[in-house]
Amino acid sequence: MRSELRYEIDKVSAGHRLDLNLERGRIRDELANQNQETANLTNTLDREIHTLRAQLEAAKYDVIKYCIGTLVSISAVGLAVVRLLK
Repeated sequence: MRSELRYEIDKVSAGHRLDLNLERGRIRDELANQNQETANLTNTLDREIHTLRAQLEAAKYDVIKYCIGTLVSISAVGLAVVRLLK
């Protein structure tokens, strides 16, 4: 009787250990998948941020270029008006 009880206890505890190991492996796989997804999202965000920064720099240089062009044009018109008034 005692040996049968010991056998049943060992069988149940072995089943629990197997379940725990399987669950641990499943959690490990899920964590690896989440880490991979996080890395992919981080790379995507980094690429988009770099693209936006490049676009922002290009727009900034365009604004500076047009501001300088406007100032030069206004200066040229001003000088022409001053010359005409003399």
